[in-house]
Amino acid sequence: MTATLAAPSTPTPAHRDGNVRRWLAAYTSSMLGDSVYYLALSWAAVRAGTPAQAGLVMSASALPRAVLMLGGGVIADRFGPRRVVIGSDAVRCAAVLAVAALLFLTSPGLWPLALLALVFGAVDAVFVPAVGALPARLTAQDQLGRVQGMRSLAIRFASVVGAPLGGLGVAAGGAPAAFALAGLLIAVSVPLLVRVRVRDLPTRDAAPKGTAWADLRAGLRHIRGHRVLAPLMLAIALGDLGFVGPLNVGLTLLADHRGWGAAGMGWILAGFGTGAGAASLLLAVRGRLPRAGLVAGCTIIAGSIAVGALAYAPTLLTAVGTALLVGLLTGLSGVMCGALLQTRSDPAFLGRVTAVSSLVSLGLTPLSMPFAAAAVGAWGLRPVYVVSAAVCGLGGVVALVVPAVRTAELPR
Repeated sequence: MTATLAAPSTPTPAHRDGNVRRWLAAYTSSMLGDSVYYLALSWAAVRAGTPAQAGLVMSASALPRAVLMLGGGVIADRFGPRRVVIGSDAVRCAAVLAVAALLFLTSPGLWPLALLALVFGAVDAVFVPAVGALPARLTAQDQLGRVQGMRSLAIRFASVVGAPLGGLGVAAGGAPAAFALAGLLIAVSVPLLVRVRVRDLPTRDAAPKGTAWADLRAGLRHIRGHRVLAPLMLAIALGDLGFVGPLNVGLTLLADHRGWGAAGMGWILAGFGTGAGAASLLLAVRGRLPRAGLVAGCTIIAGSIAVGALAYAPTLLTAVGTALLVGLLTGLSGVMCGALLQTRSDPAFLGRVTAVSSLVSLGLTPLSMPFAAAAVGAWGLRPVYVVSAAVCGLGGVVALVVPAVRTAELPR
């Protein structure tokens, strides 16, 4: 049974709402478990096989996640995001703990790791859309900007703390201990989520459910015909395509070319993370920024200029400062775009809308990385940064040119 929450006459600020806090604690614990899991999987795969085999195991999650993501959005909308998130976390916890026990008892090689990665990817395809659709059912719409900021902070916290936790698990008892720790962290989220109450949201399009394929087509039609969602998806796609390559591929080459080494690259990434965390904290504290669509478009364009400038940074200190600015601007645009997707979507389609936006970010943008690496080899580092910045900036131009996006506001 799904616990429901009646809308109060005076909405409680999200950061003071016990229901939102339970969700945030559950989400943070689940994300920490994810971070520890990926480190444990990497360590176990490298120990059990060759580097090439370990790479295949680490990438095994990507295919089922990308192929099944849109279907996961349909499932989230059909069965409710809270129920789907609880089931997903339970399955992921059971799979990780089973592999931990298997590795503790025997040395089975790579096959259970590959199977675990495939299961994780398939479950993620359902989990990600449901997680994205859940915040709108936890609090009033005027608090969704704050909730998006809190969610981004949880992601940043998990990425910073998860790796050291996983390292401690490996140091204490090898891969089995790290997998067990990951499973326990994911398990903590389940009882917290069971206590989370959700709202019954009125929908603007209450058409009866048909087949899963019909539901998927209805979701895609909803996005395609929407004055805000369709151009916003294009802006997100362009922004991510122009941003992922320089950060994931170009940054390594930049640090090596300038002689800054791995330590220098670490400082640049720390600058980016600090800026992105500051953006998330700003939204979590303020709750909303006026002229959300205008802010999103302007920060995408300004962030694209900062991305291009990174290749011209003369010193490591300048590069770190530029990366901090990139993180701040892209963090603001990301949270703004996420909040607009939440508030502008019909609640009946939130899972499918989240699935499409997640597929754009998780499924399509990694394709920019091999292209970026090949382009650097052909044309050099600076031209590729400039072209990537231009692609990223086009996303901001789309947001500013389309009146419905430029004038979009978050609810007061």
